[in-house]
Amino acid sequence: MADSASQLQTQIEIKRSHQEKELANLPIITFPETQGQESHKAKAPFFKSRGRKRGTDTWVISVFVILHVVAFAATMAVNDCWRNSHGDCALKMLGRLSFQPVSENPLLGPSASTLDQMGALRQTFLKEYHHTWRLFTCPWLHAGFIHLILNLGCTVLAGIHLEKEFGPVRIGIIYIFSAFVGSLAAALFVQNSPAVCASGSLFGLLGAMLSGLIRNWNFYTDKSAAIVLLFFVSTINFAIGLLPYVDNFSSIGGFISGFLLGFTLLFTPQTRIVAHSKAGIFEHNVKSSINFKLKLDRPIMRSVSLLFFVLVILGFLAAVLQGLNISQYCKWCKYIDCVPSKRWSCNDITTNCEVILFVVILAHQFM
Repeated sequence: MADSASQLQTQIEIKRSHQEKELANLPIITFPETQGQESHKAKAPFFKSRGRKRGTDTWVISVFVILHVVAFAATMAVNDCWRNSHGDCALKMLGRLSFQPVSENPLLGPSASTLDQMGALRQTFLKEYHHTWRLFTCPWLHAGFIHLILNLGCTVLAGIHLEKEFGPVRIGIIYIFSAFVGSLAAALFVQNSPAVCASGSLFGLLGAMLSGLIRNWNFYTDKSAAIVLLFFVSTINFAIGLLPYVDNFSSIGGFISGFLLGFTLLFTPQTRIVAHSKAGIFEHNVKSSINFKLKLDRPIMRSVSLLFFVLVILGFLAAVLQGLNISQYCKWCKYIDCVPSKRWSCNDITTNCEVILFVVILAHQFM
């Protein structure tokens, strides 16, 4: 009996040793949660988000671009330089869609009277005839083909990235509100010459991109390149605003709106995990400090940014409805909107045919 018991125990020990060897040879499995935690520690490039990208995420920007193109085509069709200007046009081969002479519109676009007819801002329309509906039409107008191509190209560059990163709903909200705030800012400085405000929505996207970059600063690796690109795009488009008909104050208003709405709406959750890897010498207290920062950050930053945005839009709206025009008190502000040159005019003088058409437009509005 003792021999059989010892043999049985020996067999059990042999089987146990074989099982231990088999377990030691098995591959180590890493669970997805662990992989996600390790991957989130690495920072991401600003213009290459690791977030979920869907093919339909860019439909909002696409719709806005199409609407702008349609509005410009309709403006040029109404302009009809070949007939209204008796063939004195640029690029005559385009026929009805040909542009006004470069001396009249250096951006290759319609005449001032056509912009008035399509809904551009003008001091007379706002102050004397109270055409507040122009606040909603001027953001869809472009001063010329050059303005259209440059504006929409930069809109696609900034908007597609933001829409993939944060979704179409939030970017659509920023785009629409920035366009409206931009038109309100333009109305506070508008001269007695037509002004279009299509750049307000673009600068709203640029402002939102800047606030999103600041908000998620620790998450991105190419921050300097992103800032240089933002500065370059803003400078080029602001320089276009120094030409006739393009309103630079709408760009300033749109940028302020987008910057505030960016802090309100654009939050990237990956930055929370990155923050855990930046403990440094305060490693023992990093978890509690991060949780406390998140509790403060989410309600306070959003609430303060939203409060400032509401104050800005209500203040601008009240000033416009009261008929306030800051350009009467700021003589040098007109140079922010248009720089005079021998090749174009920034004054309020219009030709005789434009005066006649201007009167016809007014008469048509009140018939």
